[in-house]
Amino acid sequence: MSWLATLRIALNALRVNKLRSMLTMLGIIIGVGAVITMIAVGGGAQARVEEQIRSLGANVMMIVPGSTTSTGIRLGSGAAQTLTEDDARAIAIEIEQVQAVAPTLRGSGQLVYGNSNWSTQIYGATPEYFEVREWALVSGRMFEPQELSGAAKVALIGQTTARQLFGENVPLESIVDQTLRVRKVPMTVIGVLDRKGQSAIGQDQDDVLFVPLSTARNRLFGAPQGKLRRVGTISIKVREDADMKLTEERIRELLRQRHRLQAGQDDDFTVRNLTEMLQAQEASSRILSLLLAAVASVSLLVGGIGIMNIMLVSVTERTREIGLRMAVGARSRDILMQFLIEAVTLSLIGGLAGVVLGVAGSYLVGHFAGWPTVMKAEAVLLAVGFAAAVGVFFGFYPARKAAQLLPIDALRYE
Repeated sequence: MSWLATLRIALNALRVNKLRSMLTMLGIIIGVGAVITMIAVGGGAQARVEEQIRSLGANVMMIVPGSTTSTGIRLGSGAAQTLTEDDARAIAIEIEQVQAVAPTLRGSGQLVYGNSNWSTQIYGATPEYFEVREWALVSGRMFEPQELSGAAKVALIGQTTARQLFGENVPLESIVDQTLRVRKVPMTVIGVLDRKGQSAIGQDQDDVLFVPLSTARNRLFGAPQGKLRRVGTISIKVREDADMKLTEERIRELLRQRHRLQAGQDDDFTVRNLTEMLQAQEASSRILSLLLAAVASVSLLVGGIGIMNIMLVSVTERTREIGLRMAVGARSRDILMQFLIEAVTLSLIGGLAGVVLGVAGSYLVGHFAGWPTVMKAEAVLLAVGFAAAVGVFFGFYPARKAAQLLPIDALRYE
């Protein structure tokens, strides 16, 4: 028998029992759909973490004030400003693994432009901060040296803040050179920042305004006497070829030395390796996606067992038919291929229907649950290929059983 004739006979056998064939395929349909949906959900989680890493910048560390002790009472982290611009400068000079260092001050305030006003986060920063964060401008220019040293009344604005103040339909280019009031201080917008999106904790990073560090200290936030060079945080970008752990230890040793901390005394600062934290989160999301796919694959296994069960029933029901075919010249391999093609056809049709179900399920999860999903062609091909493999694996035993029947016994079967 030719392959075409064998395929036609197998399809006719499936067509005769439409309801049974549909119920047999149901396990494969659900299994493939579940695998595709779970992989899409896991891929969305990974994409979200990768987006957060990109928005943070590569190889980034952040130093924040740590806990301090006053009259025997241990205060919480950040209770006192323990970092200075001189600390940042020392790190940039003495730690060769460091590419850029950016001291910053942070506060909040009301911005006013015409009849619009908006409360947002205000950062005092240097151009190195935007190198650390890999944050570009979409229009305008960066702070100039004389503006940094002279506490100039200039600002860079995030896109969320710009839209709230200037309107949704105003071109970003037209915002440059506009004057707004920041804590009642007039500031000229010299640049609009590129969009960053949400941070790892869900904060809108584009809802922000940046001014020169000296401007924030002298004109906006003020500084208590004796704390003129204090900063809130120090952001650090480490060179790509540098060891993050080693760099972190060297920074800690340098700051302990500068802050005159004795052996056994707690650090009055905290070094946070943000990239490492997000990479750990990415690894967790990858494991989660694999776990979800593995759980969903159980449905495929159950579907395969269903195929084997139905094919064994089919062999029993069609024993006389098998004997008749063999009596008129069909060989054992023809019978084997016929039943194997039936099993694989059930799996493939179920797999294709499962792809439709999986794509629809991924869309529904993303639309109603608000969870990001990423549909990958590799996942679809893997699910369909696995479904076909399930058909071959679970269909081989019933097909082999049918092929090994003796014609005389099959014809006498009641």
